[in-house]
Amino acid sequence: MKRLLTPLAAACLLAGTSLSLHASPYSSLVVFGDSLSDAGWFTDADGPIRFTNRVGPGYGPGEAYGPVAPMLLGGQLGLGADGLAAANDGGNNWAVGGYRTDEILGTIDGGTGYLASTGGRADPNALYYITGGGNDFLQFRVTSTATAQAAAGRLVDSVQTLQQAGARYIMVWLLPDVGKTPALSGTPLAGTVSQLGADFNAELVRQLSTVNAEVIPLNVPLMLSEVLAAPASYGLAADQDLIGTCFDGCAVENPVYGINGTNPDPTKLLFNDGVHPTIAGQTLIADYAYSLLSAPWQASLLPEMAHGTLRSHQDQLRAQWQADWEAWQAVGQWRPFVNAGGQRQSYEAFDGDADGNGYSLNVGGSYRLDEAWRVGLAAGLYEQDLEVDQTDTDYDLRSYLATAFAQYQQNRWWGELAASAGYLDYDDLERQFDLGPATRQEKGDTDGELWSLSGRIGYDIAQSADSPWHLSPFVSADYARVEVDGYSEDGQSSTALNYGDQKRTSKRLGIGLQGLFDLNQQTRLFGEVAMEREYEDDATEVDMSLRSLPTIGYTLDGYTPDDKTWRASFGVSHRVAPGMSVRGAYTFRDADDSDQHGLNVSLAWDL
Repeated sequence: MKRLLTPLAAACLLAGTSLSLHASPYSSLVVFGDSLSDAGWFTDADGPIRFTNRVGPGYGPGEAYGPVAPMLLGGQLGLGADGLAAANDGGNNWAVGGYRTDEILGTIDGGTGYLASTGGRADPNALYYITGGGNDFLQFRVTSTATAQAAAGRLVDSVQTLQQAGARYIMVWLLPDVGKTPALSGTPLAGTVSQLGADFNAELVRQLSTVNAEVIPLNVPLMLSEVLAAPASYGLAADQDLIGTCFDGCAVENPVYGINGTNPDPTKLLFNDGVHPTIAGQTLIADYAYSLLSAPWQASLLPEMAHGTLRSHQDQLRAQWQADWEAWQAVGQWRPFVNAGGQRQSYEAFDGDADGNGYSLNVGGSYRLDEAWRVGLAAGLYEQDLEVDQTDTDYDLRSYLATAFAQYQQNRWWGELAASAGYLDYDDLERQFDLGPATRQEKGDTDGELWSLSGRIGYDIAQSADSPWHLSPFVSADYARVEVDGYSEDGQSSTALNYGDQKRTSKRLGIGLQGLFDLNQQTRLFGEVAMEREYEDDATEVDMSLRSLPTIGYTLDGYTPDDKTWRASFGVSHRVAPGMSVRGAYTFRDADDSDQHGLNVSLAWDL
């Protein structure tokens, strides 16, 4: 699990060694703003200047500055460090320390700004990241509610300019409480500045909700207030004044952890100077942003879990049918079965691997209508969990499935048709993520439903009907639709989310080869191999909003289904008594970014 960035780790990031397990969902990260995001627009003898603490061990000249939040976020997204450098050094970070909201807009649409360098077009696949407003206060441009609202409007102008140029994904900070910084805390201005900051944010939220883009707000002031309410949980010094003192460069340096204190350590403090965060604060903000960007991929696994459960259910039924091939019960007779199984699902994406185990119980039976047809019913109970490796996010699903089927066998032709429906109970959804050295958890629950229709038709190429072996090429078609109801995570914290309804449709065509071999009159081996093509393979879209900012809704891409899957199965059936058989089967599905294993045993008998 990731921990708070150490000085050595910060230096490594600056050297460009930050890596990610999987490719980023965004083509690049493009940053605009002020000193809170400045990656090094200015330089000194030691290299780029950033408005946070140096990496240590002395925290003085000769040492590099730690990275700011967007640099850390870019590393988490798997984007190269070169692209996270300042724009005047060839990077994508246009933030400049000291810039007001009007100047930030100039870095976007000015004569030497971002859009001038791109021919007036913003990359629609990039993630844009904007901070601003603090310098409007510190430079006394905000002195009233009206001027605070005007400053917020200018920041929204930057968002709208990017949107009109083609940008789709834009992450925007709410302004931290400037009145609760070492520069102003305890002064007569603190209360007034805090109120004007609230006015700024209220207008910012109101206007952002009208922008026709996927605006992802960061409720930084609420997140920082949560950190200050329990500082020890986030690695900060609980016995120190974290608002009134800083590490270096304010009126009151911290006597213990300040640069001249008894135990200098900026990771124990929130502020490096009068208004800028330490590396601890920057890491908290980066982790907060990443938790929101990774959430849609995780949430979009909920319908994938249901599709995996349905396919396991279908695989277990097909194992019954293969074991019975050319060995149906007598006309007018029932053949019940009971089946117990286990399954494992795995998925891969930029946020890390997700793996889950489950178990199931199916009961059902078939009735033979005549020489060529039999019909049947089956019902199944499935328990499935899924855990995202990197964060320990854990989802649990209980599914109740029912299937009606019909089978045809005459001469060498055979066919199967099945219709399924199910109720989905997601009763324990625990999204976990790092926030500095802490692990935060958001919980929720929801339900859903599924239905499907599948069919196969094949032709037996065995030499004769009484041959001990049979081999049948076949074609298949499958349609399945899963709907997961929208839900809200518990509480009103800065990280709690609302999710909209999710709908994931699967349309597959396949070709395969089914075979069996009778070892003797009691024992049969059976199996098949098939390749299926998925025609609904676009990325899942997840509608979201922060519970603390519900008026700003946005839609982000989630999991992308594989377009091709290989499936293989192998089983054995043994007749233990007249009219009674024990069966066992193993199934494996494999695709580029997912796989599924299933194992089941069953008992079938004639009535």
